[in-house]
Amino acid sequence: MALAISTTNLVKNFDGKNAVNGISLDVHQGEIFGILGPNGAGKTTFLRMLATLTKVTSGSASIFGNDLTKDGAKVRNFIGLTGQYASVDEELTGMENMIIFGQLNGLSKKEAKKRGLELLKQFSLTEAKDKSISAFSGGMRRRLDLAVSLITKPPLIFLDEPTTGLDPRTRGEMWKTIRELVKGGSTIVLTTQYLDEADQLADRIAIIDHGSVIAQGTPSELKNILGETTFELSLIKSSQIKQAKEMIEQKFNIEVIVLP
Repeated sequence: MALAISTTNLVKNFDGKNAVNGISLDVHQGEIFGILGPNGAGKTTFLRMLATLTKVTSGSASIFGNDLTKDGAKVRNFIGLTGQYASVDEELTGMENMIIFGQLNGLSKKEAKKRGLELLKQFSLTEAKDKSISAFSGGMRRRLDLAVSLITKPPLIFLDEPTTGLDPRTRGEMWKTIRELVKGGSTIVLTTQYLDEADQLADRIAIIDHGSVIAQGTPSELKNILGETTFELSLIKSSQIKQAKEMIEQKFNIEVIVLP
């Protein structure tokens, strides 16, 4: 399968400390690739390097076969980025934001308006196109931010925690939109802190912690590797141990180990 992204030992160092510590991974064209990890794991820094927003300290990476460090201008033609915080102008309307971002990406005003109307309709924002962004809900802002990143129909889309802070209904709508983008031919790299989001959306997942990949595979493969759970139960009275053991084994059909 053709690759959209390939990285080898990618490193980003800030003040003597590696925020990204030698990440090597491949992303196939047409898939949703999830990057899962806690706050401070290096997810956003890794994404910003791939999007040419942060300089690579060492290692190599390519986007659709183009060297990330040597062909940065060309690479930017292939990508759209939605960050954790909205990049739209609060004082402008939804339509005005679409036109401005379209023109910044080389479209004429007429082309930007046409493309803006298409995207606002796609993201169910047509009725709000003439409203100021300050009147938008959190979910509407996230949808508009994603729409803005798609103004030039990029084949590769970076989504940095796109559902953080959204209510369950809006989060579900974003999931639907992301799936539709892939059906339309896009490749998506998605960072998230949510296990269920990675499980629901991603074809493959890399788990990152302290700047390094600690596990990688399909959701099913990772659940098989990491899915075993252990519970410890302490009783006040030792005379209850036998009764508790039998009750738990019968109720949950699991093995109970009694430690001295």
